[in-house]
Amino acid sequence: MATPQDHDSYIAAVPEAFRPALAHLRSLLARALPEAEEIVAYNMPGFRIGEAIVTGYAAFTKQCGLYVDSSAISAHADEIAAAGLKATKTGITFTVRKPIPDELVIALAQTSRDAVETEH
Repeated sequence: MATPQDHDSYIAAVPEAFRPALAHLRSLLARALPEAEEIVAYNMPGFRIGEAIVTGYAAFTKQCGLYVDSSAISAHADEIAAAGLKATKTGITFTVRKPIPDELVIALAQTSRDAVETEH
């Protein structure tokens, strides 16, 4: 995939099966972070407040990922596990058939925002 210029071009370039899930994720993140600016960093779409990247998302061969501050993953570990999702230090992977619940996306984004605002 060529370096995306914006969220629309990124979503348009991923496999068709992932497009609705990523468009929905983008919408949830925009709603959770109304003060954030849409950016593309590290070849993935994300949301930034000031100089801090608050969230990012990506599509891979068989799954997608949502990336947030590590404190957001820690703070919501029980909900992530209850949803049957796998998390790394800064991300959660999900499939089209098993997306991250909307409420969890919003909570993760807002916790990540709070953490990066505290750091800066």
